[in-house]
Amino acid sequence: MEFIDLGAQYCALKEEIDRNIRQVLEETDFIMGKQVAEFEDRLAEYLGIPYAVGCSSGTDALQLIYMAYGIGEGDAVFCPDMTFVASVEPAFMLGAEPVFCDIDSRTYNISTDSLERQIKAVMAQGKRKPKAIVAVDFIGNPADYDALGRIAKQYDLLLIEDAAQGIGASYKGKKCGTFGDIAATSFFPSKPLGCYGDGGAVLTESAEMRDLLRSLRVHGKGSSKYDNIRVGMNARLDTIQAAVMLPKLACLDNEIMRRQEIAARYNEALKDKFEIPFIQEGSVSSYAQYALLAENAGQRDEIRAKLQEKGIPTIVYYPNPMHNMKVFAHCFTGGESFENTISYADRTFSVPFSAYLTSEDQERIIDTLRMM
Repeated sequence: MEFIDLGAQYCALKEEIDRNIRQVLEETDFIMGKQVAEFEDRLAEYLGIPYAVGCSSGTDALQLIYMAYGIGEGDAVFCPDMTFVASVEPAFMLGAEPVFCDIDSRTYNISTDSLERQIKAVMAQGKRKPKAIVAVDFIGNPADYDALGRIAKQYDLLLIEDAAQGIGASYKGKKCGTFGDIAATSFFPSKPLGCYGDGGAVLTESAEMRDLLRSLRVHGKGSSKYDNIRVGMNARLDTIQAAVMLPKLACLDNEIMRRQEIAARYNEALKDKFEIPFIQEGSVSSYAQYALLAENAGQRDEIRAKLQEKGIPTIVYYPNPMHNMKVFAHCFTGGESFENTISYADRTFSVPFSAYLTSEDQERIIDTLRMM
């Protein structure tokens, strides 16, 4: 059994994907070809925003944002303690310091109470300037953007949406990837909208920001790549990756609907055995992964071992909170205990999930879990 069945998706879209790849090969326009611009336009249209700027990865999308806003030395960037390192790694590389916040005990997203405590703690210490909030749509579950927007406005902070797992999700009728001042996403193959390698995009409503990002992703180019007007990076989106994603984007909403159906089946069957995902009213999760919570780390490990014996793979997203990472050992903690994050890391495990998970495999997974 595959954890995420990308092969089944390819079989369903094989004709369109093969045709698009073949066209790129025949035209030999491998870097920033016409399919990149087409994909950017279609993605922006899908999300209901003016501009999408494709780039080489979700990490690079975030780095482009940090560079565009001049985030660096002396700045504090607030981020949930439960996320992938890429959410803040580029800011750290540029000299800013990540300040981690505990997560909400139900949604697994950044706790707004912890966020406010950390902002006040940084202000009281006076060594760093509060600069930005990075809101992560954790495993596809939208963050609380009403509350985050109020906090960002109150403290004059940039609100960045890390929608690496959130494309296809929505919050109060608005698509994820369109919140805050600017957003980044990833097209890593396992994402709800994934390519066949690395890829990402920055999402913006500003034409000025679009132009700046287009310059930054090609070595800070001006009128051409040989007219460098600022320090930039090599962060272009490959044409083949855009070509692969065009048919995937066209069927994304249908796949999201299928994900809701499978999640609902899991929820109904497992709600009396495990802590199932909580989706805030008015939100639609993309279910980038389907995560359950065991009672404790020991039970979690036993469950994973038994599932493995039955040929059912599991993954832990993510086993180590950010504040425990060696690379961030010296970072300001503000006295936070990160109780919710630690509890989640100890108890979480994810089971096979995709829009192409067969009914038979769903039943097998459910039956095995219910015997635990």
